[in-house]
Amino acid sequence: MTGGPAAGSDDLGASGRRDAVPAVPDHGPVEPAAAMAVPVEPEPEMTADVFGDGVDRARRYVELLATDGILHGLIGPRERARLWSRHVLNSAVAAPLLPADGTIVDIGSGAGLPGIPMAIARPDCRLVLVEPLERRCAFLVAAIAALGLENCEVVRGRAEQVAATHGGADAATSRAVAPLAKLAGWSVPFLRTGGELLALKGSSASEEIERDRAALLRLGLAELSVIPVGAGVVDPPTQVVRGVMGARPAAAGRSSRSSRRSGRSARG
Repeated sequence: MTGGPAAGSDDLGASGRRDAVPAVPDHGPVEPAAAMAVPVEPEPEMTADVFGDGVDRARRYVELLATDGILHGLIGPRERARLWSRHVLNSAVAAPLLPADGTIVDIGSGAGLPGIPMAIARPDCRLVLVEPLERRCAFLVAAIAALGLENCEVVRGRAEQVAATHGGADAATSRAVAPLAKLAGWSVPFLRTGGELLALKGSSASEEIERDRAALLRLGLAELSVIPVGAGVVDPPTQVVRGVMGARPAAAGRSSRSSRRSGRSARG
């Protein structure tokens, strides 16, 4: 994942338990017979309600994940049995939290989760999928073209490299990328003042906030909360950690030091 652990790393909660939001391991290329051995999960009943007019694009995206995504090792063959519930809908149910007409950065997009489902569900938003690995980027570019998503683009690079040219975003999202404090460190440079961190987490979301609260506040994030979304669509509901970007501490610190130097000069 972008700027973070190896793609196969699990997202662990504060207690060390495996999180309910699954990381998507990088399996490497898979033989076609193995890739297609597991049946694809039937489309859940609420899918059309979640995606609205974009439901056909969502169906096509699931087809791409179930075929090219697995053949290229971006998602494991066993995930075919839960592509809708555990991956695509799990991501899309957070789309209502995105700011209207916003620019959203998806950090460590991998196979396009959560960015592509969000782009389908929220055509008013512009999604920037940040991903460092060429193989994943090639899949993302091909998927966006196949789906006809004009509100989605792929940027290859690590988060800390890309933020300088893609800052000022209204929100930064991610899914199963890293522990919260580390993830926030990669997300904050993308955000404008007032922009939102929207990190899809699992059952340990509240524990992660409490564990990392001091680090999050130092980064300038305030109004920290956990928002459960998708009840009645996915089980368990997706847990979204939200934080709002305040004044940047580094800039404030430099300003304060400059003021002190100016004051000393004036007294001198």
